[in-house]
Formats: sequence, structure tokens, C-alpha cells
Amino acid sequence: MSVLGLLVFLYEVGFRELAAGEEVLLHNFYHGFFLVVLVSLILRMFLLLKKGVRRPSLIFEGILLAFMVLALVVRFFLDNSLTRTHSLLHFFDSDHLVYLIIFYVFLVELSKKTLLFYRSALNPAQLFVLSFLFLIALGTGLLLLPQATYQSISFIDALFIATSAVCVTGLVSVDPATVFTPTGQAIVLLLIQVGGLGIMTFASFFGIFFQGSSIKSALFMKDWLSEDNLGQITRTLFKIIAFTLVVEAIGAFLVFLCLQDLPATAIPEKVSFSIFHAISAFCNAGFSTLSLGLYDPIIRQNYSLQLVIALLIIFGGLGFPIVFNTFRYLRYHLNRIYSRVLFKKKLDHKARLLNINTLLVLITTAVLLVVGTVLYFLLEKENTLAEHSLYGKVVGAFFGAVTPRTAGFNTVNLAALSAPTILLYLLLMWIGASPASVGGGIKTSTFAIAILNIISLAKGKDRVEVFRRELPQESIHKAFAVILLSLLVIGLAVFLVTLFDPQLELTAVAFESFSAFATVGLTVGITSLLSVPSKVVIICAMFLGRVGTLTLLVGLLQKVKTLRYRYPKETIIIT
Repeated sequence: MSVLGLLVFLYEVGFRELAAGEEVLLHNFYHGFFLVVLVSLILRMFLLLKKGVRRPSLIFEGILLAFMVLALVVRFFLDNSLTRTHSLLHFFDSDHLVYLIIFYVFLVELSKKTLLFYRSALNPAQLFVLSFLFLIALGTGLLLLPQATYQSISFIDALFIATSAVCVTGLVSVDPATVFTPTGQAIVLLLIQVGGLGIMTFASFFGIFFQGSSIKSALFMKDWLSEDNLGQITRTLFKIIAFTLVVEAIGAFLVFLCLQDLPATAIPEKVSFSIFHAISAFCNAGFSTLSLGLYDPIIRQNYSLQLVIALLIIFGGLGFPIVFNTFRYLRYHLNRIYSRVLFKKKLDHKARLLNINTLLVLITTAVLLVVGTVLYFLLEKENTLAEHSLYGKVVGAFFGAVTPRTAGFNTVNLAALSAPTILLYLLLMWIGASPASVGGGIKTSTFAIAILNIISLAKGKDRVEVFRRELPQESIHKAFAVILLSLLVIGLAVFLVTLFDPQLELTAVAFESFSAFATVGLTVGITSLLSVPSKVVIICAMFLGRVGTLTLLVGLLQKVKTLRYRYPKETIIIT
């Protein structure tokens, strides 16, 4: 039923003009849908309460039922002139409430289907890859709706934008600011949000919220959420959703405050700009509603805005396990200080609150930010940063070190970057964000493990040790597999694009390929010049960069059982 309601809704909002008869027919359909859901909701709540079932969703359903009853009162017992003059009453009298009900029913039914997927023969890697393919296909169809664009776009451009949004990349073959209507931009934003966290994360969240969790679902989500404790899966999932929404809300508010000095800009426009860019920044997507992005003259020197966007990018790129572990560490030490100062009480010492993964990620991230900022400042202070004050140059250099780590926003003309800065960007884009985050790249932990392994080999050690811990060989094997696969994919992408578009400069093609695979979204201006085959290559690179080449191989290849034998060892000459 929800699919039918959703299709009718898409037909209404997706096409430009409806005949008078069609509007009446749609209005009658919404009335019928409203009544069916109302009766179903009453019966469902009655049966669940009778059985003594207590779920968090019952509170939400009770609120929804109250709204629906209020809507009945408004529609049948209040004068029409009164409902037209009051916006809140008009909401209950219009079809907008029905739209929300349609989405609610769709989420409930989708959550049920999601729990069924966990019982299928698909492994987590296959389900992860297929979920992104489904979301890309859905996004492509939505962007092809007439109401999504001011002028029609080709299928390949719709597929390119949908893939870029779902894979939180930011590369665009058309200008989103001038091509997409507000409806189209809302579709892109929805794809960014769902793609950033993963459709299975959202679907699992609503599945647990409405249906409850199970051991099977917990086992499936264990790897996605990087949570080893099965008992904490549900709590971790809720923490991820809550943390995302809270940070994005705070970020949108701060972005809005940074726009107060903009001339001739209405508040609704500022609000929409703030929400769009806060979500895009936290998800490391790099999409903007401005044609030139943050390089637009009206905000190019808005340094407070750049700092807010940079902080959102960093929070989104750190990874949820690292953020939660760091918060737990800070909370413990703040409690110790609080107890010692106010109550003269000393709390028991807890050793190693920061795990090895958090330490590696935080240190690597800090080193990359500091080194990147210093190098960018030295290389570009008389070039792309020349128009800024000293403070502006420092902020611009910091932003320039943050954004290549899978974010994709630009505050300078990237085509004017010096050759050394281009090489710096290639390295930062390739390393990318941290594991279990919304960002791409090979990840900071992979890069750190590779460096530590090289140092260990140079010292003649037979194992990798750091912070008085030994790293397992499995992690080292995975790190070098990820590095090799990334270079193979990027190299193949560069080869194919130069083959299909030989007129493009090799440096620009390499920059585009690194940016696509690392889901960064930065470009020196060749994206719109790509031929159809080259766009397909970049689409594949973005997809592989988001789902992970190693994850794709795990999903495609049959897992071998643990081997109970060993062959004799023989040394391979490596020099």
C-alpha cells in the first residue's frame, strides 16, 4: 500500500502540470489512504496494547494518531474560512499531512522488508553493495522527473549526479544550482544524507524502532557499525543517527549565523542554504547550491563560514567509533576533575580508555591537518591565497588541508593551483578520511599501518608494534590489499579516461580520477567536458571508492573455510 501511495505522490510532485480531473482523483485517493491508515493504526495499537507489547514506536504512533484525529476534526467540523487564515489549521486541512503519513507507512513496510533481508542467503558485503546500487538507481529515476530540473537532463547525467550524491563525492556533470529545481536539490540532499550513512543503517534503525532487533540483524550490522559487542548494536545504531542529526542541526544553525551579513538574502533562502551545506559538509559530499561553491564572491571571504564547514567535515570524517571513544575518554576525565574539585573525591583510574584505533586515527589526522595546512600556506600564499589577508590565508590554508580529505568544497580556483599543491592534494585525497566514517580514500588507519610496517621492516622487526600493542597480521594484510587495489582502480580510471578523451591533460585526468575514487569531489574543471564513456568510468570509480574494492571482492568471491594444512615455506626475493 505504501508503494502505491509513494508512486501517486511522486506522480503529483514530479510532473509539472496536472489536469483538473487528475487533481480531484488524487485528492480522493489521499482521502481514502488517510482513512485506511487511520483504521489500521487504531487496530494495530489496540492489539499491541492488549498483548502487553511496549515499544518506543507506540509513542510515535500515538502522536500520529492524535494528529490524524485532529485532522478529521479540522476537515469536517471547522469552517473553511478559518482553516485558510491559520497556517497550522491549513496544514491539517491540506494533503501535506497525508504526505507525511505516506512516508511513515513506507518506512514501516521498508523496515519489515529489511529484517527479511537479514534472513536471506546474501552476506553483509553483498547486501551492502546492493543497497548502494538500489539507492543510485532510485536517485537516477527521481532526478529524471520533469519537476526535478528546469530543463531535462540526459540519463547519463542523472546517473552521474545520483552516484556522486549517494557516494558523497561531489563531482557534477551539470550545475546543480542552475539545472535543478528546489525539488531536485531536495532529492540530491536526501541522497547525500541516506548515502552518507548508508541506506541499510537507516533501514535497520527504523526496523529496530518499529519491529525490534534480533540476533540475526545484530550479526549483519556488526561489521557495518564496527561494533564487536552484539549487545551494544542497537544502542550504537541509535547513537549514530542521533549524533548525525545533532551535529548537522548545530552546524546548520552556525552556518545560518555566518550568513547574517549577506545583503538582499531572504531568511528562507538562508535557512535552506544552511541546512543543505551543513548536511553536505558533515557527509563529506561537497555539493553546493551555488554555481562556484564556496568560491562564490559573496562568501569567498566569509572565514567564519569556512571554519564551520571545516569542523563539520572533520567530525564527519573522523568515524563514529573514534568520535564515541574520544567522547567517552573526555567524559571520564571531566568527571574526575569535577569529583576532585567539588567533592574532594578521587575516581578509580581506568587504563587505556582510548583504544589503539582511536589513537592511530587522531594522531594521523592531526599530522595530516598540520602538515597540510603549513604546506598549503607556503605553496599558495602568493598564488591562490594572494587576495586574502594574513588571517584569511591561514583560514584558507587550513580549509585547503581539510577539504581534500574527501569533502570536495573549494574556496579557491583549483585550476590555478601550483604543481606542488596538486601533488599534495593527490596525496591527501588518496589517504582520505577515517574508517567507519562517511568519507572515502584508503583511510587514515590504512596509511598509518603501512607507514608503521615500513618502519618495522627497516628496523628488522618481525612484527608491528605501537603504543605497547602488537597489530595483528590480518590488519596489515588488509591495509596493503586496500592500498594496492586503490592504485589499480585509479590507474585504470586514468588510463581509460585518457583513452576516451585524449584531448584532456594527464594532470587534470589524474586529479579527477583520484577525486572520484576517494569520493572527494574536487575538480580542475573537466567534469562537464567528459565524454559519455569517461563519465561511466568516473561513475564506476566513485562507486568502487564508496563501497570499497575489497568489500566488493569479498561480496563476489566465495569465502574459503579455514585451511587446516600448511605447505612448506619458500622465500621470495624482494629488493
